[in-house]
Amino acid sequence: MLLAAVEPAWYLILASMLFAIGAVGLLIRRNPLVMFMCVELMLNAVTLTFVTFSRMLDDIGGQAAVLFVLVVAAAEVVVGLGIIVAILRRRPAATADDLSLLKG
Repeated sequence: MLLAAVEPAWYLILASMLFAIGAVGLLIRRNPLVMFMCVELMLNAVTLTFVTFSRMLDDIGGQAAVLFVLVVAAAEVVVGLGIIVAILRRRPAATADDLSLLKG
């Protein structure tokens, strides 16, 4: 029995749902760690879209863009997560509105 190939439209639907979940989570939640995870979810949705269009158009450019997005996302995770964890250790109940914590 041969398995049918998944059409690119399903990948785009999945990517749009992931992006929407990330956007709603970013707008609703005030916890910096949850907001950070929502941004990462949105970045993964964009990379899925790049790969889907790259596959549909038989072009390697989309996959090259995904490589750069993943490198930037990894650097963002290292720096951003370090800052968020440092802030949350100092004040466990900190929200995104507490920008005065970043003053020196």
